Amino acid sequence: MTKLVIFDLDGTLLDTLEDLADATNWVCAQHGWPGHPVEAFKRLVGNGAPKLLERVTPPEVELTHELRKQLLDEFTQRYTAHKSDKTTAYAGMPQALERLKQAGLTLAVLTNKPDEAAAPIVERYYPGVFSVVQGALLDLPTKPDPTLLYRLMDRVGAKKETTLFVGDSNVDIQTAKNGGLHSCGVLWGFRTRQELGAEGAEHIVEKPAELAQLILNETVGKV
Repeated sequence: MTKLVIFDLDGTLLDTLEDLADATNWVCAQHGWPGHPVEAFKRLVGNGAPKLLERVTPPEVELTHELRKQLLDEFTQRYTAHKSDKTTAYAGMPQALERLKQAGLTLAVLTNKPDEAAAPIVERYYPGVFSVVQGALLDLPTKPDPTLLYRLMDRVGAKKETTLFVGDSNVDIQTAKNGGLHSCGVLWGFRTRQELGAEGAEHIVEKPAELAQLILNETVGKV
């Protein structure tokens, strides 16, 4: 029986792609680097801001420690100021989460966004919904490493066998596998059915209502 459902944030709960793209392209412009189309960010995001910035840095540019820090500072300031300009909750997700809460499940978020930024943006779009929001912390590995996943589970006293991880990318399915959890991939986000299937997602759903039905019908864990 599923008791805890852990959600990825970007591409799963919120469509943040345009705001992430705008902030990243702004950083690129400050350095005279070419920008990238919004669609390209579906592949660029998923491993946290430091990795995103590494991916958009031109290959001829040496990424020193000082430059990495500068890029991250620039991105963080720009994104923090504009993180809600175009971001929206996915249609049907608030209703699906309400069904799960009414059924008595504990809901949580695990994201590679910085921890100090994660909770405010989740609360803005989903006030009072999630018991725990865990973001990236300095000096600790991020998804798909299970370190922060286990930290989150310890905070709510969850067990692996009754926990489901939900996300839109291979990183999320890897996180579930690395943590020994059941997994469900979603198709309204940034990645494809092919990617999620190839990574080994136990379940794949097309709409938030379908996700709620899957969980509440207790088919999770029955491939």
